[in-house]
Amino acid sequence: MKIRQFQLTPDGAPVHPAACEAAQALSPHLLLAFGTPDAFGQHAVHTALRRDFPEAELAGCSTAGDISSDGVSDGSVTVTAIRFRDPAFGVAVTTRANSSDSRAAGQRLGTQLVSHRPHTIIVFGQGVAINGSALIAGIADVVGPEVAISGGLAGDAGAFRRTLVMTTSGPSDDAVVAIGLHGARLRVTHGSYGGWHSFGPERLVTHAEGNLLHAIDGEPALDLYKRYLGDHAARLPSSGLLFPFALLGDDYGSTGLIRTILGVNEETRSLVMAGDIPTNARVRLMHARADQLIDGAEAAAEQAFEDATVDGDALSLMVSCVGRRLVLGERADEEIEAVAHAMGGRDAVAGFYSYGEISPAQSGNVCLLHNQTMTISRWVEIG
Repeated sequence: MKIRQFQLTPDGAPVHPAACEAAQALSPHLLLAFGTPDAFGQHAVHTALRRDFPEAELAGCSTAGDISSDGVSDGSVTVTAIRFRDPAFGVAVTTRANSSDSRAAGQRLGTQLVSHRPHTIIVFGQGVAINGSALIAGIADVVGPEVAISGGLAGDAGAFRRTLVMTTSGPSDDAVVAIGLHGARLRVTHGSYGGWHSFGPERLVTHAEGNLLHAIDGEPALDLYKRYLGDHAARLPSSGLLFPFALLGDDYGSTGLIRTILGVNEETRSLVMAGDIPTNARVRLMHARADQLIDGAEAAAEQAFEDATVDGDALSLMVSCVGRRLVLGERADEEIEAVAHAMGGRDAVAGFYSYGEISPAQSGNVCLLHNQTMTISRWVEIG
């Protein structure tokens, strides 16, 4: 596997023409593109990529910051060009009518990919008006639980208004794209870790429907949440990224599965979560410091790293939550550097800050929607 990386401005021009030319010389099979929603929405980036790489498949999404080997950037599009020695992959695309169509959308993706017999599926979906848990479940309905699913939900720099998914056909605000990786030579390992810590009393979810959280301890969820946030409540939903929920229980390990909010409904006094929260679940609020999140990123990389004889380059595809970036601030590059260091400094690094991260759980191969987590899928071709 050979990898080259370059950046484009929103009008489709290469930031460094020599880097783009090196990627063209590679004749890549696959392009991963992550960047500003404004750039994707203008179509110039897609036009440039189809002109310069007419044979390559294209997948990616808008972000709350794109990740590359140079760190975190805004206002541009980072493109990772990949040429496989054995191009064993397929790409599926579907459109999602609304949030309630999320599981069916996943099933449609799975149906397109199942004939390839993938061992790993990488999926990029919208970051708003989607139920990420249902999307994952729909894919697994078709391909089976033994297939690892990773990826993430698009961002729009914390605005929570409009996110875009990039496909070979162009950018779209209602598309979902999935890459099915297969073949014995292509190996993908995974890691995920948060670094957040719970605080306050443990509480009971008394009414929830899918990803709609209506009541906690019999009280409207929004009222309780605002009381905890205090002055931060005036900046909802974006301030909710700083105070996610830990979904507790034997199925989620000692630290819990983290859930963050995508929106609030003032009329029903409810919270719209990025993924499912079941009624009768136990939850606690969470917070974090920058050092804890950087340590968590390194822990995720250590989980994903596998010492093997690699044929060519290796790729660390990183999907981290926008909430982590808000806490890290100017130190966001440090969690990228922590991952790169844990991988021995040899991997190409790509990815984005998201509104939901998708990765197998560390206990077993069950694939989950995570929030506020650094997730990594490491791609290598073995000799």
